[in-house]
Amino acid sequence: MTGQQPAAGGSGMRLRLARQARGFSQLQLAGMAQVSRQAVSAVEAGLSDPSLRVALALSRALGMTVEELFGPAVTGPVVAARPLAPVGPPGARVSLAPVGDALVALPLSGGTVTRAGFSPAGGRVSGPDAVRPLGPPRPTLVAAGCDPALPLLELPLSLQDPPMSFAWWPCASREALALAEAGLVHVAGAHLRGPGGEYNTAAAAEIITGGAEVIGFCSWREGLVIRPELAGSVRDLRDVADAGLRVVNRGAGAEARSVLDRELARFGIDPESVTGYGSQATGHLQVAAAIAAGLADAGVASEPAALAYGLAFLPLADERFDLVVPATLAGSREIQALLRALSSQWLLDQLASLPGYTLENCGERLGTLPPAAGPP
Repeated sequence: MTGQQPAAGGSGMRLRLARQARGFSQLQLAGMAQVSRQAVSAVEAGLSDPSLRVALALSRALGMTVEELFGPAVTGPVVAARPLAPVGPPGARVSLAPVGDALVALPLSGGTVTRAGFSPAGGRVSGPDAVRPLGPPRPTLVAAGCDPALPLLELPLSLQDPPMSFAWWPCASREALALAEAGLVHVAGAHLRGPGGEYNTAAAAEIITGGAEVIGFCSWREGLVIRPELAGSVRDLRDVADAGLRVVNRGAGAEARSVLDRELARFGIDPESVTGYGSQATGHLQVAAAIAAGLADAGVASEPAALAYGLAFLPLADERFDLVVPATLAGSREIQALLRALSSQWLLDQLASLPGYTLENCGERLGTLPPAAGPP
């Protein structure tokens, strides 16, 4: 017996993307079009072509023409998109995500191009602040921050109805907060110690002027990460400097860099005298990877990163990593999906399985930051 072969192909994919871009589940779209959910599922899977009646009903429900939804594939129009960072020349691949009332383009290059392979693109650069989408932009939670556990949000977000995509921009805490203030991400991950020893509220209030919600994610220890064979001879940063060991540093705005600077000041060490002080790794895992590869001897990073690479660790500070949501986006469907994901038992189990992570505040609202006072 011959098995069924996909018949709708690209048009089925277009139907699924158009539905998800509007935030509808298959059941919701079927109800709006007055067709069965099985009919929607079959067309999306490419197992059947829609009848004329079904094609017209689905097109009307999605606010599209039959030609747009089920006609031959055509090159999409150029749309305006705000670049989160330099996106490269025309033709460069980007991820696209709606943030507020705008589309945001995230470069697919460098550290963001891959996890274990190429990441799917949402479009290609057409010109300054312009992108040609490869399909309708899907509802996507865009998060920025340095915690390598953030991508664990992707699965619980994708299993919601309707599903929510996830995009992560790895960067230092202050950069993440600045991107949130600029309306380029939905949520900023931060672990910044304030002048009174509190975490994240002072820095977030300083950078995000319109007010924000602070939501717990996890905690860890930050400290000096060193090659295992140096564990017996290195007790602190002074030993690193005295031995002329090479460090790998983080960029400006990273709390790890602040911790390194505090330790250097405590021992009266001139930063310029430390080999490798001017280097800039993008995150905790990158610091650990550089040390494990023999490109550096020491650096400041999180304990989970050190444990992941089998490196020695000397604790310097207890850190709390929170998620900061601008008040203007707190009621958005993306943030509501985030809050549901943070209560997922799967996510909690995954975070708990990572050595060095604690998560007693995960998903808890830790504070509300009021808008900055205007001029008198």
